[in-house]
Amino acid sequence: MWTWRGLVTYYTVFVIDLASRRVQILGSTPFHSWPDNAITLAWLGHATVLINFYGVRILTDPAFGNRIGIWLGIGTAGPKRYIAPALQLKELPPIDVLLLSHAHMDHMDLPTLRHFAPATFTVTAKLTSDVLAGARLKQVTELPWNGRLSYRNSCGELQIEAVEVKHWGRRWPSELERGYNGYVLRREGKAILFGGDTAHTRLFCELRARGPFQAAIMPIGAYRPWIRNHCTPEQAVEMANWAGASYIVPMHHQTFRLSDEPMHEPIERLEAALEQEPERLALRRVGESYVVSG
Repeated sequence: MWTWRGLVTYYTVFVIDLASRRVQILGSTPFHSWPDNAITLAWLGHATVLINFYGVRILTDPAFGNRIGIWLGIGTAGPKRYIAPALQLKELPPIDVLLLSHAHMDHMDLPTLRHFAPATFTVTAKLTSDVLAGARLKQVTELPWNGRLSYRNSCGELQIEAVEVKHWGRRWPSELERGYNGYVLRREGKAILFGGDTAHTRLFCELRARGPFQAAIMPIGAYRPWIRNHCTPEQAVEMANWAGASYIVPMHHQTFRLSDEPMHEPIERLEAALEQEPERLALRRVGESYVVSG
């Protein structure tokens, strides 16, 4: 559990000197050319991944603002982006499913969520839907661990299952212990694992029976000193291996400074951890996309 000192560090210490920092802008990801007969993933920044799962478009933990943190009425106080989103909100394709792992401000960003249509199918962790009252979303379902539901559009059915990870769920200023999820997405006999936000845990061993997974979207940053709640790149690889994932899609790094490790250390350590099998690393930079094979 974080102390108040930790919360102050997380939400305010980076505001002081980053106002003048230039945000690196990368090229947009070419989602317009994505086929609906494949699984395509694009990392848009932080924990935001755009997925086309055989024609069902899914967006994880969307955060598109210049800062994430506490809304003060005139702006947001919190860490500033280092790298702009690969797509702006107005450039997104129509989103079928919003997938929210937990209520922390860098994963459940209300200024971003207010931009989506109220009817957008939204899945979130238990005891978090009250936070979404600050957005316009009307089709919100809380899923407890091992809870399941289905979404269907003209392309077919997507099965969604919430799975247990190792994290925490409070959202300042409330003291409520809220839920936090990873998710298994299943469609057309294929499966993707979204690890959400997690520390190192053998819970991923239990997921092997729910696979095989074509890809595991795994967090790799914010581990120093928050190792009790976040995993290292090497641990992310180990957990993806335990789950039986073919490819690893790294996220939760490079975008916001939430911890003490150098900004590029997580991806460098991940590349070193996968040195013997580099083909398993699906992407490295914000804006890259990957078509899953197999």
